[in-house]
This record gives sequence, structure tokens and C-alpha cells, in this order.
Amino acid sequence: MINDILFWMFAITSTLYAIHLGLYLVGANFYDIWQYRRRARYQQLQEEGQLQWRPLVSVVISAHNEEMVLARCLDSIRGSTYKNVQVVLMDDASADNTLAIARRYQRKYRNMNITVAHMSKNSGKGGALNRALTEFAKGELVMTLDADSILSKTAIERAVGYFIDPTIVGVAANVRIIEEPSVLGVLQTLEHMIGYRSKKFYSIANCEFVIGGVASTYRMDVLRAVNFYDTDTFTEDIGLSIKIVSQGNRNARLVYGADIVATTEGVTRFKALFRQRFRWKYGSLQNLVKYRRLILNPSARYSRSLTLYRMPMAVLSEIVIMCLPFILGYVIYVSITSLDPRLLVGAYFTITAYTMMTLWFDEHTSFWNRIRLSLYAPIMYFIFYIMDMVQVVAVVRCAIKIRSLVTQKNEGSTWVSPQRVGREVTPTL
Repeated sequence: MINDILFWMFAITSTLYAIHLGLYLVGANFYDIWQYRRRARYQQLQEEGQLQWRPLVSVVISAHNEEMVLARCLDSIRGSTYKNVQVVLMDDASADNTLAIARRYQRKYRNMNITVAHMSKNSGKGGALNRALTEFAKGELVMTLDADSILSKTAIERAVGYFIDPTIVGVAANVRIIEEPSVLGVLQTLEHMIGYRSKKFYSIANCEFVIGGVASTYRMDVLRAVNFYDTDTFTEDIGLSIKIVSQGNRNARLVYGADIVATTEGVTRFKALFRQRFRWKYGSLQNLVKYRRLILNPSARYSRSLTLYRMPMAVLSEIVIMCLPFILGYVIYVSITSLDPRLLVGAYFTITAYTMMTLWFDEHTSFWNRIRLSLYAPIMYFIFYIMDMVQVVAVVRCAIKIRSLVTQKNEGSTWVSPQRVGREVTPTL
């Protein structure tokens, strides 16, 4: 009986993963075609002189104890190819020199349009962003940026280009990890590359609802319409994007901008990774519960790919994660008792091949960096199990707090910035 249950768990999970990988591969190809046509049309409009729209973009940064990385972030904005930019920096009760560095930068570069404000009480990232947006931001478009992030030179310009399409209301950036020479550093680097590649399919299928806080860009009138960020969950960025989608996504699309490149620091210790992924997982579940009405919703306001596929799969994937230890144990048991390693070998080659394809089809990885990262690919199947276990622990911790999740208890909180490395990185893309 137990063997039958485990077999069907394995069969269903394997089928889901196979379907997902297939959709991601096909979707990425269609996305690349869409991008080629979109860029060609944009270039044509520029050459014909029909593209005169140069909106003010408010780049909004919330910062809490970010003295090691803030100047680096501001430098990347100053080096942008797009110049009609307003920078709004909200210091959220920092106890270090963050505010002093911001003020000094403001005085040094008087030609930049920089507004610096301070909150005396730690109100959390969502609260800090809301004050920046409601009191100081004046742009027609808004890009939010974490203080440890670095924008590529063309990021803002390329983000603006998407909004030529009136049906696009928000754009997710291509967020890269500043790689550190460690197992954890390589793991996060490849994990982000693989994860963000899936967004190509979500964009083409019009079922994207998760936009992170790094270099995400929105129309200001859309943010006003939904009353900006909610502060009752751990992940205010996901909360904002799904709240926008909940108003209807057929003619108000969220898309992924693979050419909008920003880099950010990963965590440097496994303890910090466990904390980060629990916060992400709990915040995601909070928002899934909060907007559960989207699941299987027949309303014509929503794309079927969102309500019949993406939202149900988001819930199902959390259930699958909890089953991972049992599934892995079953595979190992069968492989040993039958002296037949084909299950493990098949899974190994599938994941390794997909990792290699993601790496070599990536638009923003240099040839030599692809070669270097390819050397890690043969062992990434085993290293990815580290992340799987981190996810399992996060889901279990969320299950312990299931009552708070179900009752939608307001658990928005103050924030603590993780340990920063502060390594100099030159944005060249």
C-alpha cells in the first residue's frame, strides 16, 4: 500500500516536472521571437521619429542599514543611458551611516534629481516604499530598487520601451546574483538563471503574477489605482503584483523583461538562506490565501492560463515540495532494491541537460563564464537537493503557522537587512 502511494507520488511529480520543463523550453523560444519583433518595432519607431515619449521615471529605493552598498547602487543609476530620472531614497530608521551617505551623495551630485527622506521608526519595506511613492515620487513610471542592487546601464531605457504597449502595466527585470566563490554562491547564481527563464513562458502565456522588488517597473496610475503596497504580508512585492493581476489581467499584463538586467547580492550563509526562503515562502502563501479567489475563477477579466493553470499549480507545487523527502527516499529505495539506477540516472541527466541549456541559451552570460559555470553543471543535480531541503524546511515552518495563514493574520513586519559583501561590480550591459 505504501509502495503504491509512493509510486503514484513519484509518477505524478515526475509528470508535472516533465510538463513544466517542456512548457518552459517551448515558451522561451516563443518569447525570444516576441522580443525580436518588439525590439524591431521599437527601433523602427525611433528611426521614423515617431517615438518621442520620454517619461519621467521615479527610481524608488528603500534602505535599512545599507551603508556598505548604497553608493554602489546610486552610482549605477547615475550611469544610466536614460536621463529623465528622479531618484527617491527612503531611509527606514537605519542605525548605521546609510542616511549620512545618502545626504553626502545628494550634495556631491547636485545635477542628479535625488530626494532623500528619513523615517524615524522602522516601518518595514512596504511602508517605506508607500511613503516614498505617495509623498515624493513624481514619475509617470516607477522602478523600485533594493539598495544592494546594481542596474545595468540600459536597464531603465529598456524598461521604458515596454510601456509603448498600452496593455503592459508592469515589467519584471532579469535579476542576476552577484556570484561569490562558494557552493552557496554558485547555487544561487544558477537557481536564479533557471527560475527567471521560466518567466519567459509565463509572459507569453499571460499568467505572470510574481514580480520581485529588484528593478520592477510599473505605471504610476496603476499603483495609485490599487492603493500602492499592502503591508500585511512578508512579501510586499509579490503582494503588489498579484493585487494588480487580481483587478484583471487580460488587457493589463505583467511581463518579464529579459533585457532589463539588474544584479543583486545573494545571501552568504546557509542560516541566512533558511531565513530568506522561509520569508519568501510564507509571504507567497499569505498572498495565495489572500487572493485564492483567482484559483479556477471563470471571470472573463482573467486569462485562463492564470486561473486554470498558474494559480492552481502554485498551490500544487507547495504540496509537492512537502512530498519531496518521501519521493527521493522512494527513488533511492527502488534503485537499491532492484539494482536498477535508471530512475536516478534519468533524473540526473534531465536536470543536468536543462541546466546546461539554460546556461548556454542565456543572453547575458559571456562565453568564458558559460564555460566556467558549465564545469559545475555535472554536480548541480546533487547541489540542487540542498535548495530542495531548504524549501522543505520553509514549507514545514509555514505549516506550523497554518492557523495564522488560514485566518490571514496581519504579519507584516519591520525588516532587517542581511549581511552584505559590498564587492565592487561594474554594470556594463
